[in-house]
Amino acid sequence: RQWFLWQLDPASTAYHIAVALRLQGELDESALRGSFEALVARHEALRTVFRANAEGVAEQVLQERVALDIPLIDLSVADVDEREALAREEALRASETPFDLSSGPLLRAALIRMSVHEHILVVVMHHIVSDGWSMQLVVDEFVAQYRARVLGEAVQQAPLPIQYADYAAWQRSWLEAGERERQLGYWKAHLGEAHPVLQLTTDHPRRADATYRAARHSIELPPDLVQGLQRRAQAHGATLFMVLLAGWQALLHRYTGQADIRMGVPIANRHRVETEGVVGLFVNTQVLRGVVNGRMSLETLLAQAKEAALGAQAHQDLPFEQLVEALQPERSLSHSPLFQVMYNHQREDYRALAQLPGLALQSYALGEQAAQFELTLDTAERPDGAVSASFSYARELFEEASIERLSGHYLSLLRALVQQPGQAIGDVELLADEEQQQLRQWGVNETRYPDAQPVHRLIEQQVRKSPDATALVFGD
Repeated sequence: RQWFLWQLDPASTAYHIAVALRLQGELDESALRGSFEALVARHEALRTVFRANAEGVAEQVLQERVALDIPLIDLSVADVDEREALAREEALRASETPFDLSSGPLLRAALIRMSVHEHILVVVMHHIVSDGWSMQLVVDEFVAQYRARVLGEAVQQAPLPIQYADYAAWQRSWLEAGERERQLGYWKAHLGEAHPVLQLTTDHPRRADATYRAARHSIELPPDLVQGLQRRAQAHGATLFMVLLAGWQALLHRYTGQADIRMGVPIANRHRVETEGVVGLFVNTQVLRGVVNGRMSLETLLAQAKEAALGAQAHQDLPFEQLVEALQPERSLSHSPLFQVMYNHQREDYRALAQLPGLALQSYALGEQAAQFELTLDTAERPDGAVSASFSYARELFEEASIERLSGHYLSLLRALVQQPGQAIGDVELLADEEQQQLRQWGVNETRYPDAQPVHRLIEQQVRKSPDATALVFGD
């Protein structure tokens, strides 16, 4: 699937997985380079490229060695007032330069020196060799390698039991042995024969080719709300993911009025212990369906979301592209097949970064990427119990204020799910007090125009005045 998408648009950054960090302190550049070299040597996926064979079929080609070039961009000699702007340009260049899947390497790093004791590190991988879980592995192993090199210690890493190519071969043989048909049967029953397109109202017209830039609006869920959501999940034998999923389904129903709500949900797909430490693209995309109506209670929707999530987990191996091929939904370049909105929930734990000797770290925000979908909700649980929600949206379709308002409505639904789970979805008050006040201001007009006539009377006057004139012109 990734190979195919790259063939369609080799310059797209939609499937770049990138992270940037501001490093403050004494950086050992040699240890940093050696740590990345050890990562590439340990994980075959980071030394793999993809080429078409004589029949035109894509094959993965493993390279024995990859010379990873980590350029040092020295901005310490630039004017102090210009450094941040220059660093932003360099970081964007590193994250947005297209990958060539046929020649690689498909991991890229760049080091920007702001001063002797301040650097910005940018790490980018193509999704074809990586996923969110892999990024966590890369961070953890980089820290272990760097720490050992700086402190003069030996790195303690157990040999990997398998590499990604082993998993790919196993997955293909397992599916061909009958598992594909079993799982496909479940998804056909779950999704049915009709595959409606979500008609989400946008602020601006959609493009025929669905090429957009991604913008992001992020919020932190209030601690009392998180605690309430955890209690609601426990009361229903569910997980926090299932509760947040139910709230997202309810919101999309309220925004569209549609009863059949489908969304794409990535799943780690690492249910075998051998795959847990391997960098590679294991994640699969599933289509979770919710049948929603305004008189359904929130807790009924939660029970349905729980059932759908458990069913998907038990049938997680069928690759998404094979599901599309089997169901054959009506295809269009203007939207993705089977779902148009994505929901991704992750547990983030980057505490290892605090163990880099002599360095203090801060996240460094990169610029916009190409948008994979019109709207994506990413939620993340952190070790301290905090939960964040980030709405990634197509900048050309939605105004920032619209997404900010949508995030508030999502919180309203989640609070209702905590406080009044028996309430009907259609009865939940989405609007905040200030929005209610704005509606009252718009809806009450104190000004009176005693000589004004209703518009239909004006039309009647025009009919009598010019009965044969053209009434309306539209387009050509």
